[in-house]
Amino acid sequence: MTAPALDPTPGPAHAPEAPAPAAPALYECVVSHARTVPLRHSFRHRTYLWLVDLDELPVLPRPLRPLARFDARDHFGGTEPSLRGGLDRFLAAHGTRLDGGRVLMLGHARVLGHVFNPLTLYWCYGPEGELRAVVAEVHNTYGERHCYVMRTDEQGAASVAKEFYVSPFFPVDGAYRMRLPEPGARLELSVQLRRGDERPFTATVRGVRTRATPGRLLAAALRHPWSTAAVSAGIRRHGLWLFLRRLPVHPRPRHCLQEGMK
Repeated sequence: MTAPALDPTPGPAHAPEAPAPAAPALYECVVSHARTVPLRHSFRHRTYLWLVDLDELPVLPRPLRPLARFDARDHFGGTEPSLRGGLDRFLAAHGTRLDGGRVLMLGHARVLGHVFNPLTLYWCYGPEGELRAVVAEVHNTYGERHCYVMRTDEQGAASVAKEFYVSPFFPVDGAYRMRLPEPGARLELSVQLRRGDERPFTATVRGVRTRATPGRLLAAALRHPWSTAAVSAGIRRHGLWLFLRRLPVHPRPRHCLQEGMK
C-alpha cells in the first residue's frame, strides 16, 4: 500500500455509530504532572503529538523528514518490520485480534534521530469500526517498555494494575485509572496512580487538533525545538529536583519482557 501524503481527505466512515478520528493530525499539547505525597510537586510543559494511522503512515516532503520518522524499532519488541506488525504480534500474544481493523497511534515521532515516548496510545478497531482495545505503551528512562491492554468504557476509562517501574520514587504497586477517550477536535487524557486511598500522582494531556500540513509541522517544530529530547531532559531535571529533596528512591526490579515483545 502506498502511504498517503500529509492530511489526506478522510474516506467513508465504517464505524456503526461514529467514524474514528481522521489521521494524520497534529495536537498542540500541554502535559501536566502533579505529585501529592510524600511531598507536593507539579510541572507543565508544552509539546506536540502525532495521531497517525498505522497502515497509512504520513509521507513528508524530503527536507522535513528528519522532523518525523515512525520506526518499528521504537515500539513493542522492535523486531517486526512495521509498527503494525509489532502491535498485531503483541495483541495476538494477549488474546486480541483486530482482523485487519484500523489502528490509530498517538505519540511522538522520532525527531532529528531521537525519540522518547513516555506514553504511546493505540486505539485498535475491528473491521466494522468497533473499538476492540486501547493499548498504552509506557517507556521509562532506563530504556525499558511495557504495554497495558485495556477495554475502556463509554467514557474511555479503564483501570489496570501497575506492573512497570517508571519513576524511581514510586514502587511497583497500586493501580492506574486511565481516561483515554478517542481524540477529536480536542485531546483530554489522564492517568492517575492509585495506592489504596491515596492518589499520589496524576498526569494529564490536553491538546487541540490541527491539520498535519508541512507548514504546521514546521511551525510546531520551531515552537518546540527538538521536542523529544526536551521531554527526556525535562523528566530527568524534575527527577533530580526530587532527589535533592531527599525523596526516597525505590530499587528498580528486574524487568521481564512481556509475551509478544521478546
